[in-house]
Amino acid sequence: MGSVSRMPISLENVAIAVRDLEETIAFFTDLGLTVIGRDEVSGAWTDTAVGLDGNHAKIAMLQTPDGQGRLELFEYLHPDAIETEPTQPNEIGMHRVAFLVDDLDASLEIAARHGCHPLRGVGTYEDVYRLTYVRGPSGIIVMLAEQLTGS
Repeated sequence: MGSVSRMPISLENVAIAVRDLEETIAFFTDLGLTVIGRDEVSGAWTDTAVGLDGNHAKIAMLQTPDGQGRLELFEYLHPDAIETEPTQPNEIGMHRVAFLVDDLDASLEIAARHGCHPLRGVGTYEDVYRLTYVRGPSGIIVMLAEQLTGS
């Protein structure tokens, strides 16, 4: 039996539609991400790729300091963004983006300055991580975790 050629796969980014692009960029850059690109997209190619007629959005690509993680943020200009109820942690489908941080308490102070707070509080997982889910801009759930030393 001949060998099967497989195409490698890597995660390019996670895209999130937001109400206010600038507000969301401010939140994530204060947490330590960097804006690596911005654009405004529209036209037949994006209608086809995204599957929306008249697709027109402002976008920004953000990257984590290690260069491994990227978020692509979209603010729809057309068609109008559809408001939904904030996602709950137990809903089926994509519901959070997670970041490992050096100092959870400092990150929570930054989030609080943006009016973003934990859903309940900070928990400790098996003396390995302190972590919490924060309700971020546009209702995004952001998990922040600090790895504990000596584990």
